[in-house]
Amino acid sequence: MYLILFLIFFPLVAALLLAFLKADRARDVVVVGAGAIISIASVATVILNLKGGSQFFAASSAIVDYVCLGVSVIIAGIILAYAIKYKNWLAGLLAVIQVVGSIIFDVVYAHHMTVPEGIYMDSLSLMMTFIIGVIGSGICIYALGYMKDFQHHAKEGEKDRRPYFFALMFVFLSAMFVIVFADNMSWLFIGWEVTTLCSFLLIGYTKTEEAIANAFRQIIMNLVGGIAFLAALYIAVLKIGTLSLSAFIAYGVSNPAAVAVAAGCLALAGLTKAAQMPFQTWLLGAMVAPTPTSALLHSSTMVKAGVFLLVKLAPIFYVCTAASVMVVLVGGATFLLCSILAISQNNAKRVLAYSTIANLGLITCCAGVGSPEAVWAACFLILFHACAKSLLFMCVGTAEHHIGSRDIEEMDLLFERMPRLARFMMVGIMGMFIAPFGMLIAKWAALASFADTSHIELILVLAFGSAATFMFWAKWLGKLSGIAGSPESVELTVHKSEWYATGLALALTVLSCICIVPISDALVMPYLHQAFGGMYESALGIGISADFISDDGLWITAILAGVIFVLVLAFLGKSKKKIVPVYMAGISADNAGRSFRGSMGSPVDATARNWYMDSTMGEGRWKAIGEVFSSTIIIVSILYGIIAMLGIL
Repeated sequence: MYLILFLIFFPLVAALLLAFLKADRARDVVVVGAGAIISIASVATVILNLKGGSQFFAASSAIVDYVCLGVSVIIAGIILAYAIKYKNWLAGLLAVIQVVGSIIFDVVYAHHMTVPEGIYMDSLSLMMTFIIGVIGSGICIYALGYMKDFQHHAKEGEKDRRPYFFALMFVFLSAMFVIVFADNMSWLFIGWEVTTLCSFLLIGYTKTEEAIANAFRQIIMNLVGGIAFLAALYIAVLKIGTLSLSAFIAYGVSNPAAVAVAAGCLALAGLTKAAQMPFQTWLLGAMVAPTPTSALLHSSTMVKAGVFLLVKLAPIFYVCTAASVMVVLVGGATFLLCSILAISQNNAKRVLAYSTIANLGLITCCAGVGSPEAVWAACFLILFHACAKSLLFMCVGTAEHHIGSRDIEEMDLLFERMPRLARFMMVGIMGMFIAPFGMLIAKWAALASFADTSHIELILVLAFGSAATFMFWAKWLGKLSGIAGSPESVELTVHKSEWYATGLALALTVLSCICIVPISDALVMPYLHQAFGGMYESALGIGISADFISDDGLWITAILAGVIFVLVLAFLGKSKKKIVPVYMAGISADNAGRSFRGSMGSPVDATARNWYMDSTMGEGRWKAIGEVFSSTIIIVSILYGIIAMLGIL
């Protein structure tokens, strides 16, 4: 209990200090110290509670409820102030609707509703604690060096707003801890909305016209999800008589029709937060923010809050057809179409963005299926994605500052120009799509769960989506691994904080693949027993077998992954081998420029360029299809749920 409270409140203390620190050295000390403390506390929380089962803690206070209401009003006030300043009336209107709804809910309906055990902990919470505390803190430390370079390139006379930036980063971590530990859905909702506000402010950090437009796109879409979440709270109190998330899930498993609308509203909130179609554009727009923001939103915080909620609701989706169909189809369409859209992108951050949205789609799909096997796959997809994607975003940010571009086609010879960083990036890419690394194992588990539950359409979606995934990752990997010439290394000026953070993400990517069996035994399988065992087994008509995932096969893949990682990361030190000119398969014209004389005697550049197929795989063709399809599914599913709740069906 005390560790949980520490994880929630300590980042707020760090944020308060950072908001007033302007000296680089003092900021470095606070960020590194706070990040290390949060990481240690997160690891300690996980270790001390392994296989401890679900634990609920007495935490109920009218004061906390009033504080939450005050925070809700402050959030709405900040959004409304920005909406007035930039004349974005839709954002202002949605903020007013949400805050008025929150005040009415708290004062009229929820003031007498208490959740005696408002804080809880289970194995999924522990996994999320590790992701938030260790990966999230690592990204904050990475931001120290990155933001120094970022500020160095700022316009002359422009105010240094880094205190504001780092304060928001740590508030983000605190809000995420609230989300994963709050059983009281009113408290969870406040954490949910704080992440929405922090994301809005971080995306608009540079205050350029594009940044402001993208920030408002994010806030509008997530306010829609927030209002849907609030609607679910109304139904939970009026229809079920509880604000406890665990009680809501237990009731929903036994009475799926009664919670169809509430579950659908919570699912809609999760879909918006996880940037599923038709809400994917807010996450693509977030790329305009500094890279640490992108890394934090994509790997360990904002979008993970969405899929965390969906995975928690998986037992309800298993029995509630209306909500399940919505989540499965939207997630499946997002995975397939965004994987295709990533093929046409040459901007590295947009490739990572579409890849993130696609992988979140697969996690969403697994949560919607709702079986224990599908949830096993979803949990590992969350973990592997968090580790590998944080590594890739940080590598791209560092590379951009040193080669002057985030264009994949500008990454020629990166293996020579930035040898260590290129290897780190290659590990992250391989971890996302190549056997025997963890992401592919999780996809295999998803495939098996789709087959067991007779979701033939999802098998096809997974097959074609994975084929598209292979294409866009393989193109990038090939660009990185191409070696020709011996240009001077430019990674000597990379900040130590960036090396620490990328090294940490690299180690976590490697360890998560190698330790897949212990992670399964210590965290994922216990969660499945908590979520689907006991009183749920008879209601759901399932049984949980401790060995439905073969440990023997997982150990083999773990060992193979370890061997490959060693081969890729070996020889990082200086080599004494003689460097010779590159052979150009003909008469060399300019070795340094990689050109040779062709058959007609004219100079020909030796280049390798990727194929992007924009005319067939571009956004103009597929984006509208996905948005229309997903919007239709969401509307129809919620209407069906309303009809089911009213007892008409």
